[in-house]
Amino acid sequence: MSRLRRLIQASVDATKRAISGNLDDLMPPPERPIFSFNSKQELSKWHLYSDSEFGGLSSASLQITESENGVTSGIFSGNLSQDVSEGSKWNISRSGFCGMRSKKFDGFIDLDSYDTIAMKLKGDGRCYISTIYTENWVNSPGQMEDNSWQAFVYVPEGNWYITKIPLARYLPTWRGNVIDAQLEMNPSRILGMSLSINAEGGVPGARSGPGDFRVELDWIKALRTE
Repeated sequence: MSRLRRLIQASVDATKRAISGNLDDLMPPPERPIFSFNSKQELSKWHLYSDSEFGGLSSASLQITESENGVTSGIFSGNLSQDVSEGSKWNISRSGFCGMRSKKFDGFIDLDSYDTIAMKLKGDGRCYISTIYTENWVNSPGQMEDNSWQAFVYVPEGNWYITKIPLARYLPTWRGNVIDAQLEMNPSRILGMSLSINAEGGVPGARSGPGDFRVELDWIKALRTE
């Protein structure tokens, strides 16, 4: 079935439900699970990256572990280094970053009915970066990169913590730099997500600099709070 026919059929089905009085069918649930780090199969949905691809010396890993009380979670950890390997062919201007990025969804996911991204995690007092990748409609047609939207995530050290990031707080970026323009995310065309960390930057009071990092993840969801 073509995309146009699917859209027409979806519109017809929605109209039928509205006429029949099934309004609950038109209202999405208040939350939508996106990722749950509850099994080793979840590892296949992510890939890691770091400055080591460009001559840096940072490293990262993603593991699924089970605690003594039987709780399963993901652990994104590693070491941030601002050094560059000798003789590197890459002329990089900065190092000291690592990230975990989801592989592209099968098509895209539609979060147009939601306004917030929530994560349950346990951290190390560092500041992380949450990124949402959307279908390219901001960049010029000649650029094949996805659009990226980023927001800081401060993760207190110690206990499990649920952070909630309004979609409106995500800023458009290009290769890690904020785009100085009035742009609006299209949450109906989300292709993937990532969680990353830099040795420098973040929010005041957060631990920064080179060294080890570790954040434990339980789940990532979309919420409708309004």
